[in-house]
Amino acid sequence: MVDDAVNLDDAAKSSQIADSPLDRFIAVSVATPPVKRRRDQVPKGANLCDYCSAKCCQYFALPMEQPVNRKDYDFIRWYLLHDRASCFVDDDNWYLLVHTTCKHLQSDNRCGIYETRPQICREYTTDECEFDDDWCYEMYFETPEQIDEYADALLGPQFVDPKASKRNSLRSRRPTALPMA
Repeated sequence: MVDDAVNLDDAAKSSQIADSPLDRFIAVSVATPPVKRRRDQVPKGANLCDYCSAKCCQYFALPMEQPVNRKDYDFIRWYLLHDRASCFVDDDNWYLLVHTTCKHLQSDNRCGIYETRPQICREYTTDECEFDDDWCYEMYFETPEQIDEYADALLGPQFVDPKASKRNSLRSRRPTALPMA
């Protein structure tokens, strides 16, 4: 009977701890992932920027010519050898995507130089912004190996036979494994 009283006391204490505001906050924030709002879920008349994650300030994409030969694909391979670079195809247009954050993006996802921001930022409106864009592309390449495999599929393998003519190859053949000592 005494053991039951102690157990009830422990249970009461633990329920009081679980009812503290901090514990409720932790329980909700751990158990519930952040809700991604869609444009139509923002309260009518509210400023969309108040709910923004600043996607457009965390990368830039530059258009590229569509690759047509091995040399073009090798240039893309070179881009992908750099940190935080990828490329994608959207509506049959090729882009170099550089994942980097604007130096003037503030912790509240607002622009630190809003009054003197570049013209490209001034022309970018919330009507066309990526607020609820899912970023699905026709093709997306993150590694040099991916673009190499894609080029091989389109143009045929670059390294078919070490004895074959090298006039269409930009690089030397793949090295053989080093002998084990």
